[in-house]
Amino acid sequence: MRPLLTLADLIDRLNEACGRLLPWTILAAVLLAVGNALARKFDAGSNALLEAQWYLVSAAFLLGAGRVLKLDEHVRIDLLTARLSPRGRLKADIAALALTVLPVSLLMLWLSWPWFVGAWTSNEVSASAGGLPLWPARALVPAGFALLLLQALALIARRIAALRESQA
Repeated sequence: MRPLLTLADLIDRLNEACGRLLPWTILAAVLLAVGNALARKFDAGSNALLEAQWYLVSAAFLLGAGRVLKLDEHVRIDLLTARLSPRGRLKADIAALALTVLPVSLLMLWLSWPWFVGAWTSNEVSASAGGLPLWPARALVPAGFALLLLQALALIARRIAALRESQA
C-alpha cells in the first residue's frame, strides 16, 4: 500500500503545481480582455487575442479540476453521506469516485485524444480571421481529464488505506 500512497503524493504535488499556475492564467485572460477591448475602441482588435483569452480560461477550468477534487471543493451530496459512519463515508467516496469520476474521465480521454491528435497533425487553425492553431486548446481537454483521473485514483488509494487503518 505504501508505494500507492507515494504515487498518490506525487499526483497531489502535480495537481498542486498546476493549481499554483492557474490563477496567473486568469490574470492573463483578464489583461487580454482589457487590452483587446481597448484595442477595439481604436479599430485594432484581434481575433487571436480573443481566442488566447478563451484558451487561458479553458486552461484554468480544465487543468484545475484535479486540484478542486483534491481539495474536496467539488460538488457533493452530503445529505446522503452525512448519516454514515466514517468508514461508510470512506466507502461512499470510493464508490462515487469509481462510478462517476473514473468512467467519465476515461471516456473523455478516449474521445478527446483523437480530436486533439487530428488538430495537431493537420495543424488545424481557427476559422476566425487571424485565429490561432486549435491544437493547444484541444490538448487541454485530455490533459485536464488525465489530471482529474489521476487525482481520483490518488483519492481512492488514500480512502482504501484509511479503511485498512480503521480496520486494524
